[in-house]
Amino acid sequence: MTPTSMTTDPVRLASDKLHAHLRETIAWHFSEDTGTPYWIDYAKVRGIDPVNNVKTFDDLLAMFDHFDADTVLRYLPHEQMIPRAFAGRPYNVFETGGTTGMPKQRVNWEDFQYDYTQFSNTLRDEHFPRGGNWLMVGPTGPRRLRLAIEHLAHCRGSSVYFVDLDPRWVKRVIREGQPNQAKAYMAHAIDQAMTILRHRAVTSLFTTPKLLEALSERMSLVKLGIKGAFVGGTTMDPQYTRFLIEEVCEQPDGDCMGTAGVGFYPTYGNTLMGVAPHRPNIKANNWATTYYCPQPRAVLRVVNPDDTQRSVDYGEFGRVELTTLTKELFMPRFLERDEARRVEPWVEQYPWDGVSEVRPFGASTSKIVEGVY
Repeated sequence: MTPTSMTTDPVRLASDKLHAHLRETIAWHFSEDTGTPYWIDYAKVRGIDPVNNVKTFDDLLAMFDHFDADTVLRYLPHEQMIPRAFAGRPYNVFETGGTTGMPKQRVNWEDFQYDYTQFSNTLRDEHFPRGGNWLMVGPTGPRRLRLAIEHLAHCRGSSVYFVDLDPRWVKRVIREGQPNQAKAYMAHAIDQAMTILRHRAVTSLFTTPKLLEALSERMSLVKLGIKGAFVGGTTMDPQYTRFLIEEVCEQPDGDCMGTAGVGFYPTYGNTLMGVAPHRPNIKANNWATTYYCPQPRAVLRVVNPDDTQRSVDYGEFGRVELTTLTKELFMPRFLERDEARRVEPWVEQYPWDGVSEVRPFGASTSKIVEGVY
C-alpha cells in the first residue's frame, strides 16, 4: 500500500477521485464501442491518444484546447455528440440561456435527474417541506430547468406550479433601449405568480433574484407562507445579497438558513454543468456567496484570461472555465461567459476549489445586459 493510498487528507482524496473519474470518462468517450463520434474523430484527426495519455487533470489541460461550444453545440448534428452506448435511445434537447439566434443545445438522458437528486440533499426540510407545493417563476420551454425543478420537487415528495418567462425577449428589449417593455413583461410574470400564490398553498420557490424581489414588493413572502427560496440566473453582488436575505427573505439577523423568515439558497449552474450549491456562511463572508460545483462530474477553474493554462491565486478574480465529465457529455475546458473569485476548498463538505462573487465576464470594465435571467 502506497503512502498516497493511505492518505486521509480530504483534498488529496477528492483529487484522486477526480483523476480516477476522469480516466473512466475518457475511456468511455474515446472507445469505439461506447464513445462519442465527435471525440473519436477529434482524436484521430489530431493524432492524440487520450485513453493512454490522460491520467490526471493536468494531463487533460495539456492535451485539450478550449471546447468550441459556440460551433459544436450550435451547428454540429446531434448524432455526432451521442455516445454509441446511447444510440437509438430517445433524448431530451436542452438549450442554454443565451440571447437570440441559434441556441447552444445539449442532448441529455439522465444527467439532470442525477444532478438534482444530489442537490436535494442540500435542502433542509424546514425550508423545503416534504410534500409541500412549489412555484417556479422562470424559463421553462427548451431549458432543462423545468424538468430539473420538477424532478427535484418530486425527490422531496412535492409538486410544482410553473410561471414561464422568455429571458431572450427581456434581453432583446433592454438591448434595444425599451426598458418599459421589459418592466411590463416582468410585471406580467409577477401577476401570474401572485395569482397562483393567492389561490394555492405554496411553501417553496425557485426564481431569479430580481423576480424574488419583485414578488416581495407585492406581498410579504413570509405572510404568503413561503418557507424557502432557491435562486439563480443573474448576478448577486454582496450588497444585493444582503438586501435579499435581510429584507426580501425577512431574516433580520442575516442568517440565510434561519427559520424566522424565508430560507435563502443561492445557486450557480447551467445546462452544461449542473448545479453548484452555496456555502451557507454568507454573512460571515461579508455577504459574498461561494459555490462548489458537483465534482468529479464537473470541474471549475478560475483562470487568468490572458493565460488560461494558469489558475489565478486564491482570492483573485479570473474567468470561469468548466469541464464536464459524465457518460452523456465530455466537454473539456469550456470558457464560460462568467468571471469569479477563486476560493479555497471547503474541506469538510466540498474539498475542492470554489467560486465566489460570480458575475458576467468583463462586468468590471463594461456594462453587461442581464435582464431577469
